[in-house]
Formats: sequence, structure tokens, C-alpha cells
Amino acid sequence: MTSPITEGSLKRLVDTFYARVRQDDLIGPVFNGAIDDWPEHLDRLQAFWSSVMLTSGRYKGRPLPAHIKHGDAINPASFERWLGLWRETTNALLDAESAAAMQEKAERIAESLMLGIQFHRGEGGAFLGGARSAA
Repeated sequence: MTSPITEGSLKRLVDTFYARVRQDDLIGPVFNGAIDDWPEHLDRLQAFWSSVMLTSGRYKGRPLPAHIKHGDAINPASFERWLGLWRETTNALLDAESAAAMQEKAERIAESLMLGIQFHRGEGGAFLGGARSAA
């Protein structure tokens, strides 16, 4: 059953998605090595997506520094895998319009984070298949 974006659907999405992430051969080890308290992290991620998609203002963090902290373990292939799992999960749990909106936001966020990590490393270059390059 698919649904529109609500606090409840975001919780279900975040919980389902990150259960899959934690089991993934490529990105699971990165996340499992970085996250000490999964319940707290899932609450933070739900607040993040609530702020992004529902403009709730619940999220008060700064995602880029957290990703830079683990930047040595993150690369474009990691983001591609994350986005692939995100597309699969949003398509399964949300209506088509909501899934597309969540996927578009996730792609922009992933690009911004990867470019921020690359900038921090002193790298320029392409991101996500070379479609765009750092300015």
C-alpha cells in the first residue's frame, strides 16, 4: 500500500530504508561504523525529512560536517547505492508523486553532500556519473 507524505509515512520510510541500508554490502559497513545509537539517529533522520518535505522545522542539525567526518569512507558509488535504495523504498512505500518528490530532494541533497566532501578533500570533479562537475 502506498501513501502520501505524512509524519507517519516518513517514519515508516526512514525505518524501512535504513533497515535496508544497514544490511547493504556496500554502504551498510559505512553506516554501521558511523552510527552508535540507531534509534536516536532514526529519530534525527525522520526530523530531517519532516523538515525537508513538510517544512516542519523539526531538524536542527548540520548534515555536512557529519558526512565530512566520515568522508574517507564515502564516495560517489556510495551515494549512487544510497540513491538506488532510496528510489526502491520510496517507490514501494509512497504514491508515485510523493516518491518522485522525495527522490528529487534526495538527489539534490546527495549531490550537495558529495560536493561538500570533495571540496573539503580539496578535490574538484564530477559527481554521480559525471553529469555535473564542481565549480
